[in-house]
Amino acid sequence: MSGSDDVPVFGRYEPASHVIIHVSDPHFLASGAKLGGRYDVEQNFAQTLDAIRAVHPHPAAIVITGDLADLGEPDAYRRLRAAVEPVAAHLGAPLIWVAGNHDERPALREHLLDLPPTEEPVTGVWDLDGLRIIALDTSVPGWHHGDLGEDQLAWLAAELRTPAPHGTLLAMHHPPLPSHVSFFDILELRHQDELAAVLRGSDVRGILAGHLHYSAHGTFAGIPVSVASATCYTMNLARPAADVNGMDAAQAFQLVHVRPEGITHSVVPVAQADTGSYFSAEWLARMAELSPDERLEAFSRKPGR
Repeated sequence: MSGSDDVPVFGRYEPASHVIIHVSDPHFLASGAKLGGRYDVEQNFAQTLDAIRAVHPHPAAIVITGDLADLGEPDAYRRLRAAVEPVAAHLGAPLIWVAGNHDERPALREHLLDLPPTEEPVTGVWDLDGLRIIALDTSVPGWHHGDLGEDQLAWLAAELRTPAPHGTLLAMHHPPLPSHVSFFDILELRHQDELAAVLRGSDVRGILAGHLHYSAHGTFAGIPVSVASATCYTMNLARPAADVNGMDAAQAFQLVHVRPEGITHSVVPVAQADTGSYFSAEWLARMAELSPDERLEAFSRKPGR
C-alpha cells in the first residue's frame, strides 16, 4: 500500500498502509522577507523540507494546513511553490494545500493551484489508494477567525455519504478545539456544532489542522484532532497562559501513520541537534534474524535480572 514503511516488523502491528506528512503555517512573505523582521521563515522551512526528505522515502501525501503566506502576496505563494514542489516530486507525493486566515483566496488559487483568482473556497478531495483526504476552507475573507458556511457544510456532507475504503481525513486550518492561548479563542472556528452534526456517523477518522503555532491533540465529535506546530515560529507555552508569545524554536511537523487499527501522529522536531548512534540498519538486520523470543532476550531483558 502507499506509504508503507520498509522496516522489519517486530511487534503486533503491520506497517502503515499510508504515511502522511502534515506541515502547517509557513507564513511566507514576498521577496523572502523575515516575518516581523526577525523570523527567517524561508530558512526554517528549508530545514523542514530537509527533514521531510529524510523521514520517509515515499509518503502518500504532503498536507500543508494553512497560513501558507503571511500577507497573501502573489510572490510569497510563488516562492513557497518553488520550494515545495521539487521535494514533493522527488518523493512522488501529491501536495495538498489548505487555506488559512492569513491567506488570500484569489492569490492562492492563481499562484499555487493555477485556478481563476476568485474568492471561492479552496477545497478538494484526494483518493490516496483508498484513503480519502478532504480539504476544507475555514478562512473568512477579510477576517482572521474561522468559519464554515452552509454551502461548504452541505458539500462536505454530500462527499461523506459514500465511505472510503480506508476512511477519511479532514484537513483544515482552524482546529475545532479550545486553545491554551486565550486570545486564540477570539479567532476560533465558528459553527462547530453544525460541523459536528455532519461528521457524526461518517467515516472521518481524523482531523488535521494548524493555526495554533504549537502541537496539540484533542477530540471533536468523537474524532481525533491533531494540530501541527508551525514552521515559521511557535508559541512558548512555558510562559503563563495570558503571557504566551512567539519564539524561534520548537518548529516541527507531524508524521501521520494510518493503519486499520488506528492512526498515530508523531511530532518531528526541526532542530539542529546532535543525535546518538545507538541503533542502525545493521542493528535492525541483526534483530530481524532472531526469533521473537531471542529478540526479547537480547533487547528486553534488564541486565542482571
